[in-house]
Amino acid sequence: MNDLASLPSLTQVIARFQIATKKSLGQHFLLDSGVTDYIVRFAGPLAGVNVIEVGPGPGGLTRSLLKAGAAQVYAIEKDERCLEALQQVQSVSDGRLQIVMDDALEARILDIVPSPRKIVANLPYNVGTLMLLGWLESVHSAPESFQSMTLMFQKEVAERIIAAPGTKDFGRLSVLSQWLCECRYDMELPPEAFTPPPKVSSAVVTLIPRAKPLVDVKKETLELVVAKAFNQRRKMLRVALKGLAVAPETLLEKAGVDGTMRAEQLDVITLCNLALIYQQLTAK
Repeated sequence: MNDLASLPSLTQVIARFQIATKKSLGQHFLLDSGVTDYIVRFAGPLAGVNVIEVGPGPGGLTRSLLKAGAAQVYAIEKDERCLEALQQVQSVSDGRLQIVMDDALEARILDIVPSPRKIVANLPYNVGTLMLLGWLESVHSAPESFQSMTLMFQKEVAERIIAAPGTKDFGRLSVLSQWLCECRYDMELPPEAFTPPPKVSSAVVTLIPRAKPLVDVKKETLELVVAKAFNQRRKMLRVALKGLAVAPETLLEKAGVDGTMRAEQLDVITLCNLALIYQQLTAK
C-alpha cells in the first residue's frame, strides 16, 4: 500500500517545484500537518464521503484529508505551478485523489463530484466570500448538495458568518448563512501559522445545511429586504426600508416589528419573516 508518510515535507515540495505564493491568488499556505489534521476533524467522519478542496496549493490539507479516510478528494486548483506537487500526492493516494485544474468560481462542482459531498478548504482570501455565496445558492436549490462546508476565511469574514443579533458583525452574510445553515465557529489561527503570514488572523467555520430554510421565503426577496435594511444599518427600520414597493410603516406593522429598531437588533427569523410579509404584500 502506498504511504503518504513517504512524501517529502511541504517546504521541500515548495522549493522543488518553485511554488512561491502569489498575492494575486490570495495564497497563504498551511505547512504544519498538525494544524491541517486538526482542521479536518471539524468536518466530521469522512469515510464514504467525497471531499471538495479548493486551492490545495502544495497539498498540505490534501494530505490530511486523505489520512482522515475520505473516499475521494477532489482538489480544485487554478495555479498550474501546483500540478506536479499534487500529482506527487496523487501517486501515493491509492486512487483517492482527483486533481481538477480549474477555477473553482467557474467549475461545475455538483457535476464533477458525486454525492455525498463535503467541502473542506483553506479558501483564497480574495474570493472566499464569493465562493461561499455560490455554494449557498446550491444549498438553497438542493439542501443535500453538501453534507457540510468546513471553510477557512479571514477572521472578520468568519465572524460575520456566525454573528449574533445585536453585534457589530451581524449583517447580510450572517442572515443568509444562518437562514440556510447551522453555523459553527471552530477555531482561530494567527498569521504566523501561514507561509507567508497574512496581515490578519484567520478562522475556520463549519456550515451544515438545514433540511429546509428557517423561513419559506424566496431567496431574492430575502436578499432584497435584508440588503435594504442593512445598507443604512445605523438608521431606524422605518427609514432604512424606504424605497421598497411597500411603505415601511405598512410592512413593519404587518410584521409586528417596531419601526424605531435597527436591522442589527432583529434576529434571523424575524428578518426572514419581514421578507416573507413583503413577499406576500407584493404578490400578484
